[in-house]
Amino acid sequence: MGTPCHFALFELQPGFRLDLDQLATRYRELAREVHPDRFADASEREQRLALERSASLNDAYQTLKSAPKRARYLLAMRGEVPLEVTVHDPEFLLQQMQWREELEDLQDEADLAGVAVFKRRLKTAQDELNESFAACWDDAAQREQAERLMRRMQFLDKLSYEVRQLEERLDD
Repeated sequence: MGTPCHFALFELQPGFRLDLDQLATRYRELAREVHPDRFADASEREQRLALERSASLNDAYQTLKSAPKRARYLLAMRGEVPLEVTVHDPEFLLQQMQWREELEDLQDEADLAGVAVFKRRLKTAQDELNESFAACWDDAAQREQAERLMRRMQFLDKLSYEVRQLEERLDD
């Protein structure tokens, strides 16, 4: 018996577009049901099962609420996602270098206002990528494009994490 798919766990149809508020609400409901405290008086086996369910629920939630992880998961459901990042994407590599340089300049200048602007541009780029991925992920003919978009999403996710860290450092 395999583990249920992340989407099934939340009674959702597999898809990229998700209502994240609805997902969070459903997660809280399910988390209460499997909370280990509820099984304090149960048998050891039931306690272990509750812990396992709680862990897989948390894993599913972390995967589905993140756009890049959700994209990767959907592609994996359709077949193997190659791990190597050698996808030929020169256009985006150039874009990555520009973003990195820009972020370094903002860091050197400790430009908090500039960081806020950069963050908004990044968010727009992420939203556009999400839309593009949503439009093509379930089309086998566009598999390569979907993988390319997913990798771009992963990069932007990492970059936005670095931007948040920089913001915190500059805020101190």
